[in-house]
Amino acid sequence: MSYSPSLGSSITNTKMRDSAHLSEFSGMCAVCTANCTGTCEIGLSAVRGSEAIYPYKTDINQFASEKDYPLDFSHFNINGRVFNALGCAEDADLATFPKANIDTTFGINNKVKLNAPIVLPAIAKLNWRDYYAGAALAGVLVVIGEDVVAKDKDLVLENGKVVASPLIEEMVSAFRKYYRGYGDIILQGNYDDENLGVLDYAITKLGVKSVELKFGQGSKGIQGMGRVEKIEDALEFQKKGYLIYPDPSDPVIAENYKKGIGQVFERISKLPIWNEEILINRVKELRELGAEHISFKTGPFDPKDLIRILKIASKAGVDLVTFDGAGGGSGNSPSKMMNEWGIPTVYMESLLYNILKKMDEKNYSLPQIAVAGGIAMEDQVFKGLALGAPYIGLVGIGRAAMAAAMAGKQVGELIKGGTVPKDYERFGSNIEEIFSGIRELKGLYGDDALNISTGAIGVYSYINRISTGLKQLMALNRKFSLEYINRNDIIPLTELAAKVTGLETYSDILDRELNNI
Repeated sequence: MSYSPSLGSSITNTKMRDSAHLSEFSGMCAVCTANCTGTCEIGLSAVRGSEAIYPYKTDINQFASEKDYPLDFSHFNINGRVFNALGCAEDADLATFPKANIDTTFGINNKVKLNAPIVLPAIAKLNWRDYYAGAALAGVLVVIGEDVVAKDKDLVLENGKVVASPLIEEMVSAFRKYYRGYGDIILQGNYDDENLGVLDYAITKLGVKSVELKFGQGSKGIQGMGRVEKIEDALEFQKKGYLIYPDPSDPVIAENYKKGIGQVFERISKLPIWNEEILINRVKELRELGAEHISFKTGPFDPKDLIRILKIASKAGVDLVTFDGAGGGSGNSPSKMMNEWGIPTVYMESLLYNILKKMDEKNYSLPQIAVAGGIAMEDQVFKGLALGAPYIGLVGIGRAAMAAAMAGKQVGELIKGGTVPKDYERFGSNIEEIFSGIRELKGLYGDDALNISTGAIGVYSYINRISTGLKQLMALNRKFSLEYINRNDIIPLTELAAKVTGLETYSDILDRELNNI
């Protein structure tokens, strides 16, 4: 069998002519006929060339891997117990799942209260307003994604540095409007953002207290690419310090452009050229500017690099490092990168556990750790916390939270337009009846809750569901506070899962316990 998908993909809006008869090792149809118009990725490449590398309509879609990885969180079941109660009195009237405590904090010295161990990772596209606002309603962390200033039509630069970005200000305000003492909004900066002084501007001019340095562009490790159709726009990006290929300022290339000759201009993100000294000094500078929390965001790189990143974070006193495993995603990564690059989340988290355990034994000061990558529901959140315990205390939920923002907005707009989606008619006929979260939000915001966008309510309600489900699974294991979750709370179902994680199987547990009879 092949773990990789065929050469027909919803990511690139392609399909196989004969999906029932494929050559698995190549991904092509077993029979490639001469009269096919080329609906697969090969055909699209024949027509559009390198453009076919990238996903379809990134402005209205988000994407993740289609690869069938040999190991994921479905290879584990959640354990359950019927005796004792940790974090709660052994009293049936008190040991109830709603009383399970999933509150936690963010930050080493300047602690921020969180209503749940959840971070909504960096996104700056699609329905970002409700994504950020919903995080504030729910009281969790949320991250503004990289490269925002490239989209800001009203951006003001002086001497190559940002002095005004109304778009970043609007994004920060989307969270602050509903902030109620829990959670925080973090601004991410990539290598190009750093060259433009984006984080410096946000800290000193907008009062942003939490920032994040990203190790890589365009979703983790590859150089981001954006096509630029007009030479005027290409020249403008070049003036701002971005790399443009081919060079629009070259007279020969400019003349060929007028004649319709040559490749389309592409804005290429710079790969970070960092080392320990640069990063440690930069963290210090950001703190001196006024940042209270510094985070790193990285992907499933070579294990040697994971160790190096964690050692730098330890030495620099970084507050949080988020590791994004293969399989997740949201944005503009090449489709083959999303399918074929990096360490899948369960593998990566198992490596991280071993690294962090060894660092802890050697008395390293450890940052907080979050793990992300294809996590969407409460069972995956619980498994992620258990697999990484006690070192991994936060879970990133990106695409799913954005899906909630988009679905909530779409449903709300239809209802306001007089059309109640058929699937929701059973709940009522207006927004207040259909969106159950409004009742709870009234308790927090009063009648102002009626003015909150349905997309933001969607994020709040979705996180509420995740939080409630997490509490139920904790109570199932008689654990009523997050610190009691540990690796014994999940059981591998396959030999591969047991081998990769080092966890005991049901048979292992039985063999051990038989000796106690």
